[in-house]
Amino acid sequence: MFVLSLIFLCLLIGSLVYCVLIVVAARQYLAVRLLPSHSLPPITIMKPLSGLDEGLYENLRSFFEQDYPLFEVLFAVRHMEDPAVQVARKVMDEFQDVPARLIAVGESPSPNAKVFSLRRMLELARHEIIVMADSDTRVDDGFLKVVAAEMKDDVGLITCPYRAVAGNSSWSRLEAIGLNTEFLGGVLVARLLMGMDFALGPAIAARKSVLDQIGGLARLENYLAEDFVMGNLVAASGHRVILSSYRIEHRIGGQRFKLNLEHRLRWARSTRRSRRIGYLGLLFTNPLALSLLLCAVHPQWYPLAIVALLFRAAAAWAVAVEVLHDPLTSGNWWLVPVQDLMSFGVWVGGFFGRSISWRGRRYNIQKDGTYADIEGEALAR
Repeated sequence: MFVLSLIFLCLLIGSLVYCVLIVVAARQYLAVRLLPSHSLPPITIMKPLSGLDEGLYENLRSFFEQDYPLFEVLFAVRHMEDPAVQVARKVMDEFQDVPARLIAVGESPSPNAKVFSLRRMLELARHEIIVMADSDTRVDDGFLKVVAAEMKDDVGLITCPYRAVAGNSSWSRLEAIGLNTEFLGGVLVARLLMGMDFALGPAIAARKSVLDQIGGLARLENYLAEDFVMGNLVAASGHRVILSSYRIEHRIGGQRFKLNLEHRLRWARSTRRSRRIGYLGLLFTNPLALSLLLCAVHPQWYPLAIVALLFRAAAAWAVAVEVLHDPLTSGNWWLVPVQDLMSFGVWVGGFFGRSISWRGRRYNIQKDGTYADIEGEALAR
């Protein structure tokens, strides 16, 4: 029992150190000052669509409202019967001065339909700088100006941090709090210690020539974590990958418990396959769970649970409030420990099984991070 207590104590100390690193990393990120740019190159915005996300109209509209001289917007759907088509056309009709196009790409021949849609849009893109943004993201009118200012000559890819905005469900609020207090903290620590060699999916800007240099988007079609792999490939090609100073809004929707859990497990299992060592390191993002495990085998050390709560609160405040200005977390602090324990359970669950559910189908994740359809096994949405 003493040995087990010592192991948990060492893990907890490591987790507390990690909390300190989050605070330091957040300070470093906030210290970067963006210099205005007089160069405003034309930009192509590419948005794959599939179904009706919550707030889809407002999300799409925000990308047309840019205070920017020249940009185009491309939409892609699998088929023109997709309900998102009507919303996209409504926005295009409102902003007829913005060049825009909607295309149907058909069914994807590869597992990652999003990447297939992006590849088809990239073939039509007229400009060198490409912004790939999910349909559930929202920005203000200064977004493209920040992208243009940050896209220096040695920069190949810009990835945007995001503030998760919850939908109308308790599980969605818990997930948003987790993303805003835990996920971005890990990104900032990775940036502090190793620099950026990965990307975050909701919004990515890249040079078209750099994407060609890494083998094009077709190289990513068999990966679930295509954003992470894209950042890896761009960094390996010798171009800088940077974390933008612009924080987008990521509208995660109001999924109920079952769909929300499937979504979390999909992320956990894909992360375990694509970043095995990094996934093990996620244990240190759970100071509360580690402190409770320690107290379970050594109850006299219960004050360490209080210490863990204080360190976790400091790290969560640094990310959610100081970096993201997140009103959900600041108004629901009592949910942070609840979310932390749920997150720990999902992390443990990520070690078991390799199948995931995604957009009504089941896939197996391979050891190299690619994934394949489980033939003949379709799920109801």
